[in-house]
Amino acid sequence: MATSKTTNTYNRQNWEDADFPVLCQTCLGDNPYIRMTKEKYGKECKICSRPFTVFRWCPGARMRFKKTEVCQTCSKLKNVCQTCLLDLEYGLPIQVRDAALKLKDDLPKSDVNKEYYIQNMERELSRSDPDAVQGKMSEPNDLLMRLARTAPYYKRNRPHVCSFWVKGECRRGEECPYRHEKPTDPDDPLADQNIKDRYYGVNDPVADKLLKRAAAMPALPPPDDKTITTLYLGNLGSLAEQDIRDHFYQYGEIRSISLVPKQQCAFVQYTTRSAAEQAAEKTFNKLILGGRRLTIKWGRSQGRTGQPAVGHLAESYEPVPGLPGALPELSNNFFNLEPGHIPLPPPSLMVPPIFAPPPMPPFFFNAPQMPFAAPAAAGSSAAEQKPAVVHYPSQDPSRLGATQKIQE
Repeated sequence: MATSKTTNTYNRQNWEDADFPVLCQTCLGDNPYIRMTKEKYGKECKICSRPFTVFRWCPGARMRFKKTEVCQTCSKLKNVCQTCLLDLEYGLPIQVRDAALKLKDDLPKSDVNKEYYIQNMERELSRSDPDAVQGKMSEPNDLLMRLARTAPYYKRNRPHVCSFWVKGECRRGEECPYRHEKPTDPDDPLADQNIKDRYYGVNDPVADKLLKRAAAMPALPPPDDKTITTLYLGNLGSLAEQDIRDHFYQYGEIRSISLVPKQQCAFVQYTTRSAAEQAAEKTFNKLILGGRRLTIKWGRSQGRTGQPAVGHLAESYEPVPGLPGALPELSNNFFNLEPGHIPLPPPSLMVPPIFAPPPMPPFFFNAPQMPFAAPAAAGSSAAEQKPAVVHYPSQDPSRLGATQKIQE
C-alpha cells in the first residue's frame, strides 16, 4: 500500500477504493476472458496524488501488461479512460474534444486547491447521476464525428521496443517479451508525451496532429447559384427511395427524389435553399445508410446543363490550314454497281427475321435481259455514249459470273 506524500492521515477516508476500473475498449483488449489483479491503494493518482486502487491486466496475446494511471474521480471529471486518458465517447484526446465542444478547463493546478476541488467534486459525483455529470461532453459534434475512431486500435497495446535489441545485446530471441523493431525518431513530437499535458489538454502532440488533419479535411461549400436546391447522393447500393426520404426529410420539405438504380445514385431536391444547405452540412462525408458511406455533392444548375445559346451557334470559325478533309460518306453499294442493276433492299430488311427465309433478288431464277443499246445520235454528248464500266464478270448481273464471247 502506497502512502500519500501530500495528504495527511485524516484524509485517508478520501482514498479511493473501487471494484472495477473505468477503461475504454482498446485498453481492455479483445479477450472476453480477461484476468485482472487488484491492489488496494496501490499507487498515487498522477493528477490529484491521492492513493487509489490499481488494476493490472494483459489485454491480449503478445501484448504488454497495462495498469490504471489515474483515479476514478479524475477519470469521471473528464470522461476519460483511466489508462490512456482518451475520451470514452470518441476515443480522442481531451484537447481535441474541448476544442470542438468549446469547453473550458477549470481544474486547479496547485496541490492544495486541487485536493480541495477533487474532494468536492467526488462528493457531487456520489450524490448526482453519473450520466448528468458528462453534460455537454455527450453532445454530437461534426468535427468529433469525423475524427472519432469507429473501431478499437489494439496496436496501441503492443510491447515496447527492446532496448537491448537496439544495442545488439538481446539474447532472448523469440522469447523476448519486447518488440525487436527500430525505434521511432527521437525528434518526432509524438515521442515526447506527458500524461499531465494530455489530461489538462495542453501541448499534446497527438491532439495537434489530429487538429491539423481536421483543418485539411475537404469541405462542401454551397454553390453561388441560389436557385440550386438539389443534392447528389452517390454509392447508394440497394437503398430504396423510402430509405432516402426517411433520413433527409428531417432537414426540410422535399420536393422530389429521383432515383437512378443503374448508376447507384439519387437526386434529392428541396423546396428551399436553407434546407438543402443544412442537409449538405449535416451529411457531407459522414452519412452512413445501409452500411455504406454515401457521397454527398451539390447538384448542377439547370442553365449549365441546357442547350447553348443561339448566339454561340451562329458563330463561324475559319478552317485550320493543314488539317485533312472530311471523310466520304459510306453507302451500301460495296461492289460499285450501277443503280439500276441490283435493287438494294431497304435498311430495315437487311437483317432477316429469325424463322423467315432470307429475301431473294427477283432475277435469281429469271435473269433480266439486257436491252440492246441503239446507236447514239450525232448530237449526243460523249458522256451519254460512254458505256458503264464493268471491271469483273461477277459484277455483271446478266452474266452471273460466266464468260461469254462477243459475236461481231
